[in-house]
Amino acid sequence: MSNVSPSSAKRPNMFGKRKEPHTIIIAHGNDIRHFTVKPWMALTGGSFLAAMAFGYLVATSYLVLRDDLIGATVARQARLQHAYEDRISALRTQVDRITSRQLLDQQLMESKVVELIERQEQLTSRDGQLGSVLKKAKAELGDVPVPRSKPAERRASLIDPITTGSLAASLFTDAEGGQSSESAADKADKLFVTINRSLRDIDSAQVKQVQILADTARSGADRIQAALASAGETGIDLEATAEGGPFIAADSAEAMSSFNAQVQELDTALNRFRQAKKQARRFPLANPAPGADITSTFGARRDPLLGTAAFHSGMDFRGNTGDPIRATAAGKVISAGLRGGYGNMVEIEHAGGLSTKYAHMSR
Repeated sequence: MSNVSPSSAKRPNMFGKRKEPHTIIIAHGNDIRHFTVKPWMALTGGSFLAAMAFGYLVATSYLVLRDDLIGATVARQARLQHAYEDRISALRTQVDRITSRQLLDQQLMESKVVELIERQEQLTSRDGQLGSVLKKAKAELGDVPVPRSKPAERRASLIDPITTGSLAASLFTDAEGGQSSESAADKADKLFVTINRSLRDIDSAQVKQVQILADTARSGADRIQAALASAGETGIDLEATAEGGPFIAADSAEAMSSFNAQVQELDTALNRFRQAKKQARRFPLANPAPGADITSTFGARRDPLLGTAAFHSGMDFRGNTGDPIRATAAGKVISAGLRGGYGNMVEIEHAGGLSTKYAHMSR
């Protein structure tokens, strides 16, 4: 057994200071127990204690703040729910507004279509009313230049209720499909404007046609009446005889429409013109030698034989020998033969005390 000197026992370690492990000594009376605690065991125990302390603090904080957290979560969910409900309500309101607007637009478009169809039916019925009156006007007045609607305008004014009615449906079909309905609406508006313009043109042409024919008939009757008056025929009442004409039913229990009144005026003017011609045929106002040149008019002239001023009581026509001479009105032959300076002459007595003399005839 060797002795270790104290100096060698206290000699420092050449590689550094050595750490001794921690020792836990437990003394109970004569019993003494000790435990050696290694560093990793101390670290592990400390970490475990720290974790336990942290968990305890977290659990305590959660228990303390749980009600606040739950309340905040419930409030947040309530806010989200209210926001969703408000959004849904706004979307429903927008949908209802769009649906209402579409319904209003569709109703407006349908009313326009109905209005156009009614106007077209009215114009069609006008054509039926005008048919007999225009036929009568052509027979009485002949070919009078009047404005007429162009074929293109008539084609544009033709309305197919099914096709035009489906236009409204196409607008809302495009809108529901997510497409823009603006172009379809613009097309519909342009279509309605075109049809309205065409219908107005046809209406204006019909009214102008009636007005021109009525003015022509009235002016013709006035000229005939003036001619009769200048011939000394008085007491002719053309207005009293201008009655009748085609039956034109009134639009309702109220007075007739303006157009129907104009058609009635045209028919009255045609009746007056026809009566004037009938009256005029009773008087010698026609040309006894149609197509022949007038060489001397009625009234003052220079006498071809004497060369002085004289009154010419007739009208001279240049014709060839043997050309026929027509009586200008119905009447009675009161003389036929040589009559002085008139040569061969035929005198016809007409109604109203008028008479005509056809002189200077070859036979």
